[in-house]
Amino acid sequence: MSLIITYVGSKGCVMAGDKRSIGFLGDKEQREVLEEEMYRGKIKTTEELLQRAGQLDINLKITDSVEKVRNLGDVLVGEVKLRTTTETRRKRIYGTSSGYHQVELSGSEIKNVKSGQSSIVVFGNKLTKEITNKHLQKYWKSQTSLNEVSKIFQRIMEDVAQSTPSVSSQFDIYMVHPRLDHKQAMELLRTTIIEDVKELEKWREELKTQMLEQRRDIQMASRILTQGEVGRVRKVEGTEVEVILAPGVEALDMQWNVLSREGGTIVMKMDEPSPLSLGDLVVIEDENLCVKKSKTHLSCEIILCKSDK
Repeated sequence: MSLIITYVGSKGCVMAGDKRSIGFLGDKEQREVLEEEMYRGKIKTTEELLQRAGQLDINLKITDSVEKVRNLGDVLVGEVKLRTTTETRRKRIYGTSSGYHQVELSGSEIKNVKSGQSSIVVFGNKLTKEITNKHLQKYWKSQTSLNEVSKIFQRIMEDVAQSTPSVSSQFDIYMVHPRLDHKQAMELLRTTIIEDVKELEKWREELKTQMLEQRRDIQMASRILTQGEVGRVRKVEGTEVEVILAPGVEALDMQWNVLSREGGTIVMKMDEPSPLSLGDLVVIEDENLCVKKSKTHLSCEIILCKSDK
């Protein structure tokens, strides 16, 4: 779902990338039919894509805000991703004056590197590559300045977006022009890639931690008590009510740490003093925490959950 065009020459580097991302939700075989029709050029507009997706009972999530090209000082970076159920594969190009590296990564591990001194490199599917190469032959001149390259890339991005919905009409274009020979360029690219991959590895670890925490939040949220017996009144002082937790009930703080288990006590509050009897049953009815007999409303700054047994 991407088009990234890169020019690398002795005077500098120009890189353009579209911003589209499309998520396909539905039957696997029908998804493949839709993608194949789009990549063959049978579907030319976003409206046609949405209409065909409806016919195949496929839900689409289309966004035009993905950052596929970046500026890292004197180096430009473009990236396309391929996600599978087990890994995320990335293909990146790092470019500057007089040099570039194409890098393939699995996760945050470098699998392959291809280097060069000057070139025009296109990342995309078969259709977008064909259209781009055809337009490059049409617009390119033997002596082309970096500003002219930028204008050509802009025109190509606009033309390709009119031919396929796999590319957005929104795009980013960057240009860098440090004074570097090929040896200097290779060293700059090497150090930049090392630091960038380290950042990717750090980001992946943080993401993994966040996902584990979110998974735990989901698991814990499923245990929150929304109906049933909570415990019995043990003591009343003013608006404070001490409650003994019922079997199978525990109290947790906002970080899911256990504060009290079944048979233990917690303190709840009434809105105003009300006569209660020791042993009165405390329940949650229709998500309302109250004393069952008098319907006196209670509150507490903890999470009441079913015990994890």
